[in-house]
This record gives sequence, structure tokens and C-alpha cells, in this order.
Amino acid sequence: MRKLLLALMLMIPGPAIAESLVSTVSSPQVLITSSFDGATLSLFGNIEGTAEAPAAGPYNVIVVITGPLQDRVTRLKTNSFGIWSNTDSVDFRHFPSFYAVIASGKLDAIATPELLTQYAIRPEEQARLAAQSQVLKAERFGMELVRLMIEQQHFVVREDSVRFLSPTAYAVNLTLPSDVANGPFLVHTLVFKNQELVAERSEGFSVRKSGFENFVFVASRQQPLLYGLVCVLLALGTGWLAGVAFKR
Repeated sequence: MRKLLLALMLMIPGPAIAESLVSTVSSPQVLITSSFDGATLSLFGNIEGTAEAPAAGPYNVIVVITGPLQDRVTRLKTNSFGIWSNTDSVDFRHFPSFYAVIASGKLDAIATPELLTQYAIRPEEQARLAAQSQVLKAERFGMELVRLMIEQQHFVVREDSVRFLSPTAYAVNLTLPSDVANGPFLVHTLVFKNQELVAERSEGFSVRKSGFENFVFVASRQQPLLYGLVCVLLALGTGWLAGVAFKR
């Protein structure tokens, strides 16, 4: 009987091999100089199948870009007898300094709610995971934090913004604000077919200061005493020059 069951199991076809994804970022590094006013990167990708099962769509793509993680505190201010004061707060640990979701269509149409929650794709999910508080309180403060990040253009959700160049090749444009944080950025691409995840891939790029800005940034952290003395001397020199100029 056991041999018969084994033979029947071998006759059952195994699961089909999922599609694979090949992608790249136009620039692995973004340099910030004194004239930096933002940057635009391009992401390219192609969905590939196998010789036995070529890639056949239609496909949908969601690209999630996550910037350096930071700790943040949100505070609630209350007006009491004309005096504003902080009455409540919530800490957010390892919260993205930049977060962008770029999709080829409406998120609800691309993936099931369970998958969107599992991969924490929506910005609100990032706030929920980072909040260090009770659920209801964290949700309320998290929504406000996400709203502020969207107003500052540090959080972006762009549906219908992935351009398919062919049934399997796509392109994405990503705009970074002028005050983007320095550090590593993660690009996570998910490919869906019939609301099911069929392929995914992660890669990254970095943002860092360059030139004199980088020298000041490094000196302030590696040589704080020298950095402080230089700042004091510069302030004294600037004050002296201003005094001479106004005397004339």
C-alpha cells in the first residue's frame, strides 16, 4: 500500500516554477552638494519565465523604496488656559525617514488585503509596526505622523505610475526631495499576477554628502572638539567683519 501511495504522489505534478525578476537602479549613489535641490532616479526591470513556461501576463508591479530608519517622537499639544503644552506622546522606533510606494495600478486591485498587510506596503502599516504604544493610541498618532511625512514629501504613494514598456518590462521614476536623509535606501519590488505574488527582488542605493558638506558632516562626528573650535572662530570672524563693514 505504501509503494502504491508513493507511486501516486510521484505522478502528481509539482508546483509550477514562479517567474523571476531582473531589475536595476539607474544610479547606485546620489551625492549631495551645496547646490543639491533633489534628484530623480530611474528603476528598470524585466519579468522572466523559463524555457518550459515563458512569462505571460498581465502582471502588476509594486515598488517600495525605504530610506534610512530613524527614531521619532510624536507629541500632542493641548491648550490649557491659553498655554500650549505637551500632554501625550508616542515613540516610533526604526521609522523610515523616506518611504515611497509606486504601483502599476490601484493597490487594492493588485494584491489582496492580506498580502498588503503582510508586506506592510501602505505607509500606515509602517507607522503601526514602529509605534511603541497601545494599538488605538498608536494608530491615532501614527496617522498624524504619516500625514506630516506626506506633506513634507518624505512619504509618497503613487498608483498607476509604473510604466510597462512591454508585457514584461517596466520602468519607474523616483524623485528624492532636497532634504532627503543620508544613508542606505532599500528598493523592494514585488510582481503580482491575478493578485498573487509571483516574484520579488531587493536592491539598494545610497545617498551621501559630498565635498565641503561631507567634510563638515564627518568632522562634526569624528572630531567634535576641532569642529567646535572652528565654528567659534568662524562666528568671531564673521562678527568682526560685520562690525567693520557697518562702521564704514
